[in-house]
Amino acid sequence: MNKLIYEQPLNEKTRSYLRLEYLANQLQSNLVQDHQHRCFYPLFSLCELTERCDYQIEIIKDIDKQLQQLTHWQNQNNTDKQQLTDLIDRLKDARKYLIHYQRPGQILKQDRFLSALRQRFGMPGACCNFDLPQLHFWLAKPFDVRLQEYRTWIAHFDCLLTPIKLLLELTRQNTHYTDETAIAGFYQGNSEQALSLIRVKLDAAQGCYPTISGNRNRYAIHFVGFEQQKHSDQTIDFMLATCR
Repeated sequence: MNKLIYEQPLNEKTRSYLRLEYLANQLQSNLVQDHQHRCFYPLFSLCELTERCDYQIEIIKDIDKQLQQLTHWQNQNNTDKQQLTDLIDRLKDARKYLIHYQRPGQILKQDRFLSALRQRFGMPGACCNFDLPQLHFWLAKPFDVRLQEYRTWIAHFDCLLTPIKLLLELTRQNTHYTDETAIAGFYQGNSEQALSLIRVKLDAAQGCYPTISGNRNRYAIHFVGFEQQKHSDQTIDFMLATCR
């Protein structure tokens, strides 16, 4: 079995970013494989989240913070100047795109087809053709035709998802994994600097998974045996990355 990576956000902002990244990945999977009506679930989840919250100001603040840090590194010796320049350019492009955006999903609310589907999708088993004949008609279109329409819909969220994926990429890259051991299935750590994300890499062959809790300065990891569904008393070797 493969090594699995488990992530735990330590603040609400990172939690929101990870949820949006998860939905972005689901959207991308629908571009390479025909998932029929299931392709609408991440789309409508994004509509719901962006209606509740306006992420623009927080993302721009995070981009500016990263730009300041990367520019500082650019003036240091022993740094990859080209890689830093590429990252700075990507952040600046994402910022420029985001600052002029209309709130994602607003235009989709005016689409009568999507609005009818969205009202029904929250109901269990409500995607039958007698409930949504328009969906039955749409699914009968060739996949390449549906794909083009789907690309048009999800493009409304690019201005939001592109910087979030880039910010999370930088967050994950700012630290390296270290080898750690959990005695009797428990590990605890602390940090003088504020943390935003805990990452645990674990071989699935060990038969357990981590449950992670904590705040920006302290965290605890409990390993749970999958078969017994209870705390493991075994010594667990794993890899840990603590991201600021």
